[in-house]
Amino acid sequence: MKKNKKIVCLGGGNAMPKAVLTGLKKYPVKISVISAMLDSGGGAGKEREQYQTGVSFGDFRRAALALSEIKEKDKKRFAYRYESGPLAGHVVANLYCSLSVFGNNNIEKSFNNLIDDINDDLKIPSDYKIFPATLVNSSLGVELENGRIILGESNVDIPKHDPRLKIKKAFLLPKAEAYPKAIKEIKKADLIVIGPGDLYSSLSQVLLTNGLAATIKKSKAKKVYICNIMTKRGETEEFLVADFSSEIEKILGLSIDYVIYNTAVPQKEILDKYKKIHQELISLVGINNNLPKNKFIGRSILKRGTLEHDTKKVCKVLTSLI
Repeated sequence: MKKNKKIVCLGGGNAMPKAVLTGLKKYPVKISVISAMLDSGGGAGKEREQYQTGVSFGDFRRAALALSEIKEKDKKRFAYRYESGPLAGHVVANLYCSLSVFGNNNIEKSFNNLIDDINDDLKIPSDYKIFPATLVNSSLGVELENGRIILGESNVDIPKHDPRLKIKKAFLLPKAEAYPKAIKEIKKADLIVIGPGDLYSSLSQVLLTNGLAATIKKSKAKKVYICNIMTKRGETEEFLVADFSSEIEKILGLSIDYVIYNTAVPQKEILDKYKKIHQELISLVGINNNLPKNKFIGRSILKRGTLEHDTKKVCKVLTSLI
């Protein structure tokens, strides 16, 4: 791997920062993150409505803290979630971001200033950048196989409908233009990494922003998708590795160069433990027979004693591709 290659990472949630960002920091690469911004549930969703920001900051905050060089105790302060009182459920960093853009008619200008402030306060190295996928006040929607429309990221993430109904397609309402600087970062990429993360409630809201897919399609960078370890109720039940990658390709309208997937099988007690804590998880993602080895890269990439990606193992594969 040559030094100073630019890797652009797209996604949200906890999975991508843990599996990709924390590991890539160990390598001499430039990192840019294009973050999901349309969460509608929890504290972030409430802040989005209360402060009329149009977007939410939970995923942006997770990525920023993953790339931060401040001490762990200070990271915990930024990530602190109030447990009681009028701010119960809210996270310090989310409130900081929301108040920074609250009441500003020019959200793009205020967000540019916020990015500068976050970089300074969290001591994020100059080779690392974090951008929103969009600043448009939009909602993630999906159409189920029976034709029913579900609106709102939180309603997709935690379904109130019959979770056995498969998702036919995802969309944004209204359509949302991509953040201009995010487009510029993709154009400069040597490697584009998608995921891991919830297929519809996290990844699709990033990939569906106007201009982003077209820019990725034109890019000469290698495109990599990191497949989830577990299937999820209401989104990817019974999905195999190829189902995940084909859905990503359908949303983007292009073919992915590489798909990284896990081959390790955890002990039953670990699997049972995680399913008790995370009831939305169903089973390990199944592996199709005869996957083309020039595209599908199967590796034992489980973190010991967990059902999470091992960032060292994941990033070893990623950096071998550039």
